[in-house]
Amino acid sequence: MSLTVTDDAQVYLADLLAKQNVEGIGIRIFITQPGTPYAETCIAYCKPGESQENDIEMPLNGFTAYIEAASESYLEDALVDYAKDQMGGQLTIKAPNAKVPQIGEDSPLDAKINYYLQAEINPGLASHGGQVSLVEITEENVAVLQFGGGCQGCGMVDVTLKDGIERTLMEKIPELKGVRDVTDHSFRENAYYR
Repeated sequence: MSLTVTDDAQVYLADLLAKQNVEGIGIRIFITQPGTPYAETCIAYCKPGESQENDIEMPLNGFTAYIEAASESYLEDALVDYAKDQMGGQLTIKAPNAKVPQIGEDSPLDAKINYYLQAEINPGLASHGGQVSLVEITEENVAVLQFGGGCQGCGMVDVTLKDGIERTLMEKIPELKGVRDVTDHSFRENAYYR
């Protein structure tokens, strides 16, 4: 693992953890929405028993960092540092690979669908205050999607679904056989087109 936590960051974090008065408390490092433009690198308190079974333990100076297994490859070459400044100091996390997509031919179908939803579909829907998420994949390789925000109840959702989302996903993911919408569109309060 090539994640680096500088000595200054370790001292700062150890001091922060000591103030929690919890024996054996550590930190957990993970990335939300990895491999997408919305990836965020996070550090959270990790009390004993809160780490996940697949977490990678990284012993540090006086505490343990637990690295989320699913985030490990996105944390390659990441740096956690602490820099003192006039206001006291600031903890910084730089993870240059957090937003780099790591999908390939052998990636699971749900990972491919989620990647294209986050990287290509949702940025366009966001201009209308909407978004779409994957609910499940049927045995027939049909993606079941849920619309939200300005897309829920929108009068153009069928066009968006078939001509936009389905076409894009099926072009990018040949094993996908179609998409289906399970959104209750009778709720139209925030709909972009009514």
